[in-house]
Amino acid sequence: MANLLQLTVLTFFFISTASAIDETSASSPVSSSLPPPPSPFPRDKDHHFSPTSLVSPILINLGFHDLAMAIHSVTDSTFTAWSGPTTIFAPTDASIRSCMSCSVPRLLKEHIVAGAFSFHYLRTLAFGTKIETMVPGRCVTVTSAGNNSRIFIGGVEITHPDLFNNGLIVVHGLDGFVTHLSPYSCNIERMTSLLLPPQPSERPQSISSFSITRLMLRDAMLRLRISGYSILSLALGVKYAELVALQNMTVFALDDASIFSGGHEYIHNVRFHIVPNRMLMAADLAKLPVATVLPTLSQGQKLMVTTAGGGPTPMMINYVRIKATDVIDNLRVVIHALYLPFPHLHREVTAAENIGRSGFVASGSQAMRNEPCTKTDGNDCAAAPAPAAVIRPPFEMEHKDGL
Repeated sequence: MANLLQLTVLTFFFISTASAIDETSASSPVSSSLPPPPSPFPRDKDHHFSPTSLVSPILINLGFHDLAMAIHSVTDSTFTAWSGPTTIFAPTDASIRSCMSCSVPRLLKEHIVAGAFSFHYLRTLAFGTKIETMVPGRCVTVTSAGNNSRIFIGGVEITHPDLFNNGLIVVHGLDGFVTHLSPYSCNIERMTSLLLPPQPSERPQSISSFSITRLMLRDAMLRLRISGYSILSLALGVKYAELVALQNMTVFALDDASIFSGGHEYIHNVRFHIVPNRMLMAADLAKLPVATVLPTLSQGQKLMVTTAGGGPTPMMINYVRIKATDVIDNLRVVIHALYLPFPHLHREVTAAENIGRSGFVASGSQAMRNEPCTKTDGNDCAAAPAPAAVIRPPFEMEHKDGL
């Protein structure tokens, strides 16, 4: 009897609980059926991510509405394709509207520079440092006052420093706006010629070019470090003084995993994997024919295209296949990934007429032996043996240079 009573009570309890759940479900929607909260930044599945795609919502949140609206009008490839750190010197809406003749999209590009310039870093720059903007050939000048406590961009003071700084995008508020920049804004000699006679420059590059190369090199080193190429990043730091003097460069890289799994030779031959003053993107590499010679930072050592790209066969340089192209690129540096370090070739690169189909002179050819050919029974010179018949390997690892 007691068991029957307990069963009746339990049945009544479960029926009551189920009814309460049904009433709750009817009165309020199930939480799992709610749509997900909207993303703070619009995402398009076909849109390639870049820091510049986040600039508009950041500027809107900070109150710079006119600049934010101008971003949609900018179609310049230099701006839209930039994927590195960005600094914005933002004028207020009121100051922009005070200039009736100003082009807001152009003002926007002239107030944006490549690189992460925090207020602290700006204070360390030399007085008069010029930084190239997103308009090629247009530079803003950084000056200071009050023992570097006040910083001016193009003569306009930064009154609200570091309004936003996530390491990738930096926003500073200006007390006004920088007027449209002159075509000579990056050229110190032309800008100062009204005051002082031009002096012969002892530097092979203008300060603006030197400055932008320095920024792009630091950007590449940072991105390498977070992308699995920390050893190469350190090596570039060791050679920083030499690299920063270049106009641009192409770097062939081995990632950390490849170096630790057998590619130790790369550490001693980093300079052999850098092509100075040539920025060869993937499309440029694909156009190089077989036997194209590329200089390197290693004195007297050159690379050679042994298999041309653009076809069914993967491109090879010094018999090493390229793993991935354009792994990292910016305005001055492009980096391609390799499976193995480049080997040093036995034979010197000679004139094009002495280069065989493989891209190298056969070890038995008359050009290499510097001897007259031997007459055969048919009174003809014997043909040089094909490269495939050479017993020695086509290359060996040499380490004449360090990093």
